[in-house]
Formats: sequence, C-alpha cells, structure tokens
Amino acid sequence: MNPNSLNFKLILGITYLTIFSIGLYFLFSSVDAKDLMSYEFIRSNKDIILKYKNENFLFLGIIFFTFCIIWVLLLGFAVPILIFSGFVFGKWWGILIALTATTIGATLLYMLVGFFFRETIKGKLAPKFSKLKEFFIKNDILYFTCFRFVGGGGVPYAVQNILPILFNMSLKNYIIATFVGSTPSMFVTVSLGSGIEKVIDQNAELSISTVLFSPEIYIPIIAFFIILIIAFIIKKSYFKQ
Repeated sequence: MNPNSLNFKLILGITYLTIFSIGLYFLFSSVDAKDLMSYEFIRSNKDIILKYKNENFLFLGIIFFTFCIIWVLLLGFAVPILIFSGFVFGKWWGILIALTATTIGATLLYMLVGFFFRETIKGKLAPKFSKLKEFFIKNDILYFTCFRFVGGGGVPYAVQNILPILFNMSLKNYIIATFVGSTPSMFVTVSLGSGIEKVIDQNAELSISTVLFSPEIYIPIIAFFIILIIAFIIKKSYFKQ
C-alpha cells in the first residue's frame, strides 16, 4: 500500500485512535479518580511501588521508559510522567529516564507526522507560527533550543513536538535541541516529584505548611519561577512579534 495514499493514512489514523482509546479505558477502569485524591491511597501505594522498584529496578525502568515513549507518541502531556519519574526513580535516574524517553517519543512523533501529515500540519499551523520562520531559518537548532527552554511560549507540548515540520528542521538538530532545551524545566519538574515522595515518606499527615516549607518542594518551585523569568526574558529578546 502506498504510504502517501488516503487509505493508508486513514488506517493509520484509526489505529492510532484505537490504541489511544484502549489506553484511556485501561487507565480509568483500573484507577478510581477519587483514590488519586486520597493521601492514604497515595501513601500506601507509594510503598508498594517503591518496594517493587527496589526489587525490580531494571524491569520497571524499561517498562516506564517504553511507556513514556508511547505516551509522548500519543500526544500525552509531559508533566505527569515527569513528576511520576521523580516520585519513583528520584532526581537523577528520573531525569535520565524521562528526558531520554520523551526525546525519543518526540522524535518519533516528529518523524511520523512529518512523513504522513506534513502538508496538513503546514496548512493548520503555518499561519499561526509564521513569525517564527525567520528565526528558524537563521539558526534552527539555537532557536528551537530556546523555544523548548521557554516551554514553547505556552504552546502545548504535543504541538511543540511537531512544530519544526513547518521549517523542515533536520532530524539531528531536532534531537539535540529537544534534549538540551528540555533539560532545565524537566529536571525541575522531576525534582518536584522526587520532593513529593520524600515529603510523603516523612509525614504521616500533610498540611499546606508541611509541603510549602519543605526544601524538597520549595527549592524546585523557586527554580521553576527562576526559569520562568529567564524564559520571559528570552522570549522578549529573541521571539519578538
């Protein structure tokens, strides 16, 4: 079957939506939303997850690594998997696993969408991001790194991953810019997840003061706001309208 044919794209789209729907079904059928808001549920299951991680680190790491790739490929948000990665694997292993996996997932998404839906994406997004073209033409790797660093200026993560299609960015430059540009903000988010795990481990009960005055929490939050300020400066300096 011709990869550029309408039937092939239709089959691919249906397959994508089917996998996405099945994933959502199993997620919400196995986890009660009320439980996710229960501190006791989180605390008790934390012990189970961490015990399993300590006994099966490599296996759980591979499973989570694969899940992250699929999650990004299916247009998932980055924040939940970053917090979970820090929560379970800690800061250093967490950022290594999450950053590498999300970079691979984003790259696969970029390749997939670029190969099958390039013209569609250009038709939908080109008018909205026409101002960025002149920057990417000058130095695509520098400006996409900055674009990733500023969080895409509010652009959803999934859209950030496919945006360079508009500028025909090379795969090598895409990978480098994604990995480097995403590192600071992702590390802060993973650190926040690791901090949450430590706070839960040290406190049978939580209060707002306990959370806010824990260095494991307020340090990543301060770092996050510093990144926001730097991102705002970069956005004003390099992405002027």
